[in-house]
Amino acid sequence: MTKASVWVLLLLCSCPLDFSRPPYDERKAPDPSWDRVHPKDHQQDARRREVKECRRCCDPGEEPPHQYSSQQYPQYKVVPQINITLLKGEKGDTGERGHYGKSGRAGQLGLPGPGGVKGSKGNMGLPGEPCKSYFAAFSVARKKGLQSNDYYQTLVFDRELVNLYGHFNMFTGKFYCYVPGIYYFSLNVHTWNQKETYLHVMHNEQEVVILYAQPSDRSIMQSQSLMLELESGDQVWVRLFKGERENAIFSDEFDSYITFNGHLIKSKSEL
Repeated sequence: MTKASVWVLLLLCSCPLDFSRPPYDERKAPDPSWDRVHPKDHQQDARRREVKECRRCCDPGEEPPHQYSSQQYPQYKVVPQINITLLKGEKGDTGERGHYGKSGRAGQLGLPGPGGVKGSKGNMGLPGEPCKSYFAAFSVARKKGLQSNDYYQTLVFDRELVNLYGHFNMFTGKFYCYVPGIYYFSLNVHTWNQKETYLHVMHNEQEVVILYAQPSDRSIMQSQSLMLELESGDQVWVRLFKGERENAIFSDEFDSYITFNGHLIKSKSEL
């Protein structure tokens, strides 16, 4: 803003305009009875009016209300308006950063967005673990006969007819349960002439069922069957009773007279 503009503003502030005087047209006409007044008084009144009408706006004091006016006009005071944008200074420095406010409340869940573009095919993953087998079955046979002695004997088989997933161990003569569930087992033997036949089907170390035949002049085929509910790690096998009495089962190298069979009926996961 220039110096000239500043001086104009100061002049306006120091000399307020006078709007208290009514317009000339609105002034009340003098009373005709004035003509009766002495001419000297009339001249003095005229001089007073001229002085009042020629008064400068800068003269001190306020004009008294017109003595001939029947209406008092309001007086207006002019207040100069200063445009503050003309006095705007330079931009200040940036203040220090304030503290973070508290987190607001969580808003409502928005609508699902549009589906993205299909990505490229990924690399092949690592091989997974082998699938668990949900079935088990075996059938084994023996060609050699067996006679009792002073100890219990495990019946070991020398022919493998069926051994699904290798759950029957041919070296120990025992079936090992890998799939928990309900199993069916059957044992078939040939008796020995004049000798007793005395065997047990074992579940772990517990005697479950017996296969027995009394001594006879003739040999016969004898069988036993059962169902067991097994857990993982259980064992099923056949044991020959010890020799308190003469006890034996018969077979030869040409035919298989002794067989042991078993298979899973229903797994535990399906029960």
